[in-house]
Amino acid sequence: MGDRGEDTRDTTAEDGGPGNGFADGDGHRAPLGRDFGGVALAPVPTRLIPRQIPPSHRDFVNRDAELRALEEVLAGGLHGPGPGVVALTGLGGVGKTALAAHWAARAAGRFPDGQLYVDLGQSRFEGTIDVGSVLGAFLRDLGVDEAYIPPTLAGRAATFRSATAGRRLLVFLDNARHAAEVRALLPASGMVIATSRTRIDGLILDGARAVVLDPLSVPAGTLLIRRWLGAGRAADGELAELVRLCGGLPLALRAVGARLIRRRRLSVDRVLTELADAEHGLDALANHEGVHVERVFDAVYDSFSPAAQRLYRMLAAHPGPTFTPALAAAATGEPDAAAHLDELVDAHLVEEIDPDGTGEERHRFHDLARLHARRHALRDPEPEREAALRRIVAYHLVAADTADRLVLGSRLRLGGDASTASAATPTAPRFAGRAEALDWLDAERADLLAVLRAAASRGWHDAVWRLCESLWALYHSRKHYADWIESHQLGIVAAQWERRPDAEVRMRNQLARAFYELRDHERAETELRRAEELLPIVSDPRLSGVVWETQGLLHLARSSPEDAVRSFSRAREANAGDAHGIVVQSYNLGGALLAAGRPDEALRVLDEALATADAAGDEAMRPRIAIVRGRVQHTLGATDRAVASLTEAVRTAARLGQHVKEAQALEALVEVAVHTGDAALEQHGRARLGVLYRELGVPAPEPGADRP
Repeated sequence: MGDRGEDTRDTTAEDGGPGNGFADGDGHRAPLGRDFGGVALAPVPTRLIPRQIPPSHRDFVNRDAELRALEEVLAGGLHGPGPGVVALTGLGGVGKTALAAHWAARAAGRFPDGQLYVDLGQSRFEGTIDVGSVLGAFLRDLGVDEAYIPPTLAGRAATFRSATAGRRLLVFLDNARHAAEVRALLPASGMVIATSRTRIDGLILDGARAVVLDPLSVPAGTLLIRRWLGAGRAADGELAELVRLCGGLPLALRAVGARLIRRRRLSVDRVLTELADAEHGLDALANHEGVHVERVFDAVYDSFSPAAQRLYRMLAAHPGPTFTPALAAAATGEPDAAAHLDELVDAHLVEEIDPDGTGEERHRFHDLARLHARRHALRDPEPEREAALRRIVAYHLVAADTADRLVLGSRLRLGGDASTASAATPTAPRFAGRAEALDWLDAERADLLAVLRAAASRGWHDAVWRLCESLWALYHSRKHYADWIESHQLGIVAAQWERRPDAEVRMRNQLARAFYELRDHERAETELRRAEELLPIVSDPRLSGVVWETQGLLHLARSSPEDAVRSFSRAREANAGDAHGIVVQSYNLGGALLAAGRPDEALRVLDEALATADAAGDEAMRPRIAIVRGRVQHTLGATDRAVASLTEAVRTAARLGQHVKEAQALEALVEVAVHTGDAALEQHGRARLGVLYRELGVPAPEPGADRP
């Protein structure tokens, strides 16, 4: 932390409003009024209600029975115990997502507490998904502060049930495969739609309503195409044959329909001839449950401009599930490549995903279109395909490094500035600030991990550990533990191949932090021991500092405060010359000394830390120091000074927007009030805490209960 290498500073700080006055200038206790020291209790801010389900298509035919089934489940789900669950199954491209989105748009008013959406297929790897990360994202979307999201799957599932109890909420789980992953994501009430290509029998046994979505009938498909083309463009028989060739799949029909709309002089009869005469092997893609999908997609591909065809093939080299216009430009090596995305979107082979808050568009292939694109990409020479992947990896290196620098500032970075690596370095995305950079990292999470895996599989070890180093900003802030562990295991191997013991120390320490937070102390200790073995051959003392800091945290977690004192003392020595590092490690040391029953020493260390922070302008650390300092003073019996320190922590944290720290300071203040019998202080502290807990999206704890 001290060297900003494994920075654990409060990352929620934003510029706040006017300060909260709780104590007078010389640190003595000030009287508390009805509004708690002159600061009126602020009303709970209006939170953005999540509306995440993709927009629906206007054209919708022949789905009346399925829509009625959804209505029936809704009627029971909003009034019965637990959520109503619909298991919606059908072929890929048959329109499951479109049906659910269409119904959700019609029923939006009956879900006043919001709509949550996740495409489980985007994060699935080797058949499994990180359900814990999905739950973490849902909790953040519902307004739960990151500090109150438990690290374990069981804890997150329980918190999710608590957060959704009594809410009228719709949860849409797209591309589910297994009953277990759906069960873990069930809210306490409301309704759930889970789509899948095959029936999930376990959900049916649990009481879910099974709804099977069949391909469009010939009359329904004909009606749909007629709406697009208008009267007189083709005979009913021709349209019926087109529906049959597309197997009634809306995806295939839309691809062909888009081409006919774009080329008004192209006849339906000509398209039928092209499809019938296509000379392609009909394997799993071409004969998708008896549907000649490849023939349809080939005809559409042949209508693209050469630049759009190349973009289609180069995007197939991207190992991740989504891509942005900037990534499209990087994949082709052509700055204007993104201009040709519209051709792919208009043909319905690529879809635009709702904006994710980063200010950048995001797209994805339909999974059948991805298979088709990869088949065409195989016609390009292998060196050209590899060059596209190298450009994609280079883009993510630069983009992640840029985001990391905005999120965590000037921390220790072994990899240097990726944006100046070479003249051919891709252009990084532009971020408005820290929050937008962090949101981009989170939105790009599955793509970043997929790129990391692809680079590791090809032995591009230097890129692997450098990219992994930049992902600390994401994992430290958003706690995607499964991704965190896998990426750092890949990073360790890469550092070993590159003979970079400094990078290996970095990777192992950051991996130890994941295990520490998951309370897997044995695995954390194993990683730290291996990192410590490398320290004699590493020149930068700050790497020793981060290892000893993590070791100190682990000692405290294991109730060995004297060992923690020794570790934090070594970490502070390693940060000599770095004011922020000294402040952080002094703060850690003060807490360890208090835990070791040495409050006098703790107070001296914390006073020095506060003076150093003031001199260095390190205001973000002031609330942390003041909280521990207040606890130390209370232990020493200096109640008035303890109240002054804790109210100063509340004031500074509130001004900086560090609401979690503000709550922690108030919790400590209430403890002091209870211990001393100060009913007014306790009452006002609990009142402000009630407001803060609602802002942080968590229920107030029972008296005497500890926060996680």
